[in-house]
Amino acid sequence: MPEQQPQPANASDLARLSLHFQNVARTLSDIFLDKQEIIRLLNICAIAGEHMILVGPPGTAKSAIIGRFAQLIDARYFEYLLTRFSEPNELFGPVDIKEFREGRYTRRTQGMLPEAEIVFLDEIFKSNSAILNSLLQIINERRFANGPQVMEVPLISLFGASNEVPNDDNLAAMFDRFLLRVRSDYLDSYHFHELMNRGIEQELRRLGGRVQRLTPIVSAAELRRLQAGFEQFMHFPEDFMAKYKGLVFQIRSEGVTVSDRRAVKLLKLFAASAIFDGRRQVTDGDFFILRHIWNNLDQAELLEEIVNPIVDGYYRDHPDERRFLGPQASLEDLLGELEMIRELLTSSAELSDIQLFSQLKNLNEIKAALAAIDNDTARRMVREVDGLLENVFASSKFGV
Repeated sequence: MPEQQPQPANASDLARLSLHFQNVARTLSDIFLDKQEIIRLLNICAIAGEHMILVGPPGTAKSAIIGRFAQLIDARYFEYLLTRFSEPNELFGPVDIKEFREGRYTRRTQGMLPEAEIVFLDEIFKSNSAILNSLLQIINERRFANGPQVMEVPLISLFGASNEVPNDDNLAAMFDRFLLRVRSDYLDSYHFHELMNRGIEQELRRLGGRVQRLTPIVSAAELRRLQAGFEQFMHFPEDFMAKYKGLVFQIRSEGVTVSDRRAVKLLKLFAASAIFDGRRQVTDGDFFILRHIWNNLDQAELLEEIVNPIVDGYYRDHPDERRFLGPQASLEDLLGELEMIRELLTSSAELSDIQLFSQLKNLNEIKAALAAIDNDTARRMVREVDGLLENVFASSKFGV
């Protein structure tokens, strides 16, 4: 009996799935501090069926955040830490000895990568050419050559992690297949206190054997049903496309490669960002994705300079849509952030210009989020933010 094809998502499906994706984001934001953009991008890639690589130094929660995200997706999951000594059978399954004795070279793929829907490969660029060649076919074509037969693979998204960007030409093809390249950095001093609190809590849970798996929120079946009707979201306003064209050509002129193929695929991610919010139409706020298409880390800051004015301008005009501290920031969250900034700015510690500018940016983001809430408490907090801003500008560093 032929396998039943998933049906496209309708309006009620979109609203329900958007709520689920945002619950995924909230759950992860409660665990991982200041990783909201990474969390949103993980969801977006899964919605669009695309792939993403996290790059950053050890100890920046790359593996942990992908692993916990996978727990929230009810899907067949495969993860593996690669080394230069890893062999194909560790990922794709051992050779079937019975078949081999009969002259057929096939692998037993049950429970291995070719049958997984969500895949996480840690230190992916340490794999050898035999593994890379098979991975490229799986990522590009959703197919795996198992001996004389080519099997269709159910892969939705493959997530990778690496401590560094590869500089070997042999790895360029694999790196290119990750539509999004996202940095995972150490937290700054602004978040240090909360990092220590959360870290202590998690360590105590681990020591007490109280670390539990997260309960899945979204299923692979729901993702496939959504993707089956994805064409209904692939319609873009003329003004959006005009701005996108301008951004792509500006990015290319600065030496950042954006192939025609990637430019088309990125449209899927814009649509997925809208779906995450429960929207059927993209906005200029979705251009934030273009911050994460760099080819090397030196280009990341350049992309921010190109993209941020468009994104920031949109949220200045639409403060009620601003994303801050996760999908839905509470007054308690905002108050906590405000208290931390106040302590930092009023302490006797000498702050650098960069630190001061960073806190000014944070205060303005808090102010915009409070304006969207617009109740008595929020308005009182806005006055507190204004007072802090006034004090900073009155200081000698910013005095005229």
